[in-house]
Amino acid sequence: MRKIVTLLAAMAAPLPVAADTAGDFDYYVLALSWQPSWCSATGDDRDAPECDGGTGRDFSVHGLWPQYEDGWPQDCATPERDPSRRESQAMSDVMGSGGLAWYQWKKHGRCSGLSSQAYYDATRKAYESLEIPEVFDDLGRDITLPPSVVEEAFLEVNPNLSPDGLTVSCRDGVLTELKICLTRDLEFRDCAPDTRRDCSSASVLMEAVR
Repeated sequence: MRKIVTLLAAMAAPLPVAADTAGDFDYYVLALSWQPSWCSATGDDRDAPECDGGTGRDFSVHGLWPQYEDGWPQDCATPERDPSRRESQAMSDVMGSGGLAWYQWKKHGRCSGLSSQAYYDATRKAYESLEIPEVFDDLGRDITLPPSVVEEAFLEVNPNLSPDGLTVSCRDGVLTELKICLTRDLEFRDCAPDTRRDCSSASVLMEAVR
């Protein structure tokens, strides 16, 4: 009787979920937050130093995310060592804080198959390879504009970037994020359909840079 109970319990137990494999992905998404929006929604309540006046932050790196053509991996196991606090803090100039850099490594970077330093280097290279339109640099006042204008501004100064390679995201009529799709070699490419979901608002607010 005990054997039957044990057998039935084993049959009823959920099957283990296969973990995502480090290095097994198709392309990257470079996510850029509009820093003033993030500060108003989240950072101010945390007293985040990157939201202090005079920081002059416009688009900051949210993360460099490995993607499948449908979906994405996260929280992968990797034999690579985690970055030191100093290595993470060194990313604060493009990511706002070392804490965000560490979190992005833990959730997404481990899935890249790269070492932590190589992942940070790739994140910086991806960011620096993208031209930010001058009109958004040191934006001195709040502006409201169609999300399509934001997209067009980036396409104009990044001629190898296609309309399907860029997604503009918003929440409650506020610009929150841009997603740029890149090959594993960090070249521009079109996004997979599950990433191509643009902001549906007729216009979005871009708060002034602090």
